[in-house]
Amino acid sequence: MDRITGEAADPVAGGWRRARGEAALSDVYRSIAIPRGRSGARRFAAFLGPGYLVAVGYMDPGNWATSIAGGSKFGYTLLVVALVSNIMAIVLQSLCARLAIASGRDLAQACRDAYPRWVAWPLWALAELAIVATDLAEVIGTAIGLNLLFGIPLEIGVIITALDVFLILYLQKMGFRYLEALIVALLAVIAVCFGVQIALADPQWGAVIRGFAPTTQIVTNPEMLYLALGILGATVMPHNLYLHSAIVQTRDYGSSLPEKREALRFATIDSTVALMFALTINASILILAAAAFHSTGRNEVAELGDAHALLAPLLGAAIAPTLFGIALLCCGLNSTVTATLAGQAVMEGFLDIRLPAWLRRLITRLVAIVPAAIVTIWYGESGTARLLILSQVVLSLQLSFAVIPLVMFTASKAKMGALVAPRWLVAFASLIAAVIVALNLKLLVDFALGG
Repeated sequence: MDRITGEAADPVAGGWRRARGEAALSDVYRSIAIPRGRSGARRFAAFLGPGYLVAVGYMDPGNWATSIAGGSKFGYTLLVVALVSNIMAIVLQSLCARLAIASGRDLAQACRDAYPRWVAWPLWALAELAIVATDLAEVIGTAIGLNLLFGIPLEIGVIITALDVFLILYLQKMGFRYLEALIVALLAVIAVCFGVQIALADPQWGAVIRGFAPTTQIVTNPEMLYLALGILGATVMPHNLYLHSAIVQTRDYGSSLPEKREALRFATIDSTVALMFALTINASILILAAAAFHSTGRNEVAELGDAHALLAPLLGAAIAPTLFGIALLCCGLNSTVTATLAGQAVMEGFLDIRLPAWLRRLITRLVAIVPAAIVTIWYGESGTARLLILSQVVLSLQLSFAVIPLVMFTASKAKMGALVAPRWLVAFASLIAAVIVALNLKLLVDFALGG
């Protein structure tokens, strides 16, 4: 029997240990209709949106901290890490869409169904830890943005960020498309802000292009590896894997194999284009830091507040710090919205809790934001950069526990049926998982040896 509808199990998605429960994000599950009998372009347009919610996580304030620190200290060298991380993200997010469309499960539900409790519950705890680390970056970033633009104290800004749960409730009540529209609008503002700042910074484009070429120094230099892993953790984020596999299912794409194939194709295009946009923003942050700070001898800029204060005198334009603050605030608002949705998907998927939608969302928000708020208020404005970078390294360390199950599920014909991932994709994804594990082990060894 199908776990959602109670109908006979879909032969395309067999092989799962049956578990009772409703869909994650059930209040918006299959809520967006796909036009039938219309042109492919009209149907594709109905799938646009989830990729941009996912892309938000790839340019959140944690990315800002790691990219500014990396750009100011090492110039354009770490651009290749942003590129490789983005390629990893494209592959992994395509697997998330494949898992959701082929099986009707998000990643959290799939883990709950496939593993015994003694495995599933630690995976849930690690996923929650990753979301707390994510929220730490987003709470700090949003609060700093409010402080830079309006002079609001950091402690008050943290409290204000908690109110986004009511915005989500209001927009989802109007329809999930309204929430997606808000996200895309804020992304457009961010793009304009960075476009102007890059033009003012006038970077050395030859050095920028060389920055996308790999170098062994990234692995051999422990400090550079630490920042590289921070960029990796800030780019390929564990909560995005859970989020994407849940929000893809807001589309009512049908249950036949041809409909699922079309849905998979459109969802993959949506996420790939959105992630290329995210790479542009991430690279812009690092390029701005390298051009404005590293090239002028300011190699230790890591605090977002310091970066904001230095932009006007370095770029010679009073509007530069304002644009920086606006973009940071938009990134923070976007990221807290998507992290809240991810927290709901993780808690519902792993625990199958049965509460009203508004209460579930409030609980999942508090689980994530309370620890983040305590840490932020405790440290105050000093040390926020260290906290931001540390949060991204924590995300990198958690990543393996989401990636490995994802690759295993999508490689299983018994679980995925006709939509099982092709062998070349499984091999590529397995290589990505191995690289993530190896880099994290290297980081832990360096840390243990005091490197």
